[in-house]
Amino acid sequence: MNKAILIGRLTRDPEVRYSQGDNSVAVARFTLAVDRRFKKAGDTQDADFISCVTFGKQAEFVEKYFRQGMKMAAVGRIQTGSYTNRDGQKVYTTDIVIEEVEFAESKSHNPEAVRDNSYQKDFGPEPSSAMGDGFMNIPDGIDEELPFN
Repeated sequence: MNKAILIGRLTRDPEVRYSQGDNSVAVARFTLAVDRRFKKAGDTQDADFISCVTFGKQAEFVEKYFRQGMKMAAVGRIQTGSYTNRDGQKVYTTDIVIEEVEFAESKSHNPEAVRDNSYQKDFGPEPSSAMGDGFMNIPDGIDEELPFN
């Protein structure tokens, strides 16, 4: 099994390019700064900087909604490869090919998203403050139709 689950912050805005040919596909590359679980006494928190790539609709989603500093939860697989650079030396690569992404914090924790209002434009208005907890009220008489009790 080859599965990687990451939660980290984007080090910069995702870089998106499109493949050549008739069926061009979006390819998004980004780096996640993932905090290490433990730190030595007196040291600052260490992080690993993990190269990630995603394709197609997922790449377009990442380009549209994620920016530098945002916290992302990502699921994918580890992929290794190699190429020969201009100097003729073989270079080995390791990337996480991302298959799923999710927001890992609310927009209130990310001032940039609040400032440009991007979440609200694409996902509709904020829940009414009268509801308080952010959950919608279930209409009366619908109890019998719910899949749980």
